[in-house]
Amino acid sequence: MSVDVRNTGGVKGDEVVQLYIRDDQASVTRPVKELKHFKRVTLEPGARTTVTFEIRPSDLWFWNIDMERVVEPGTFTISAGPNSAELKSTTLTVTE
Repeated sequence: MSVDVRNTGGVKGDEVVQLYIRDDQASVTRPVKELKHFKRVTLEPGARTTVTFEIRPSDLWFWNIDMERVVEPGTFTISAGPNSAELKSTTLTVTE
């Protein structure tokens, strides 16, 4: 997943882009938003960059009711932004 970041201010600044994953259809209770990755970028005034996150199977797996580490088929909401409230989201579908 890629996110564009721009410094709209007049001074050099840092932004921490956060990536959250939600398993929409898990067979056991899962977190509503689970922080999986973050990256800090420093931008000059007016500068912009693209921050890219690689989503790996380990970002999606969990321990099921039988205590097996699994990635279940279904949809995952992938969200990124500067904090947990201001997020842009997309859906990832995992098939068998």
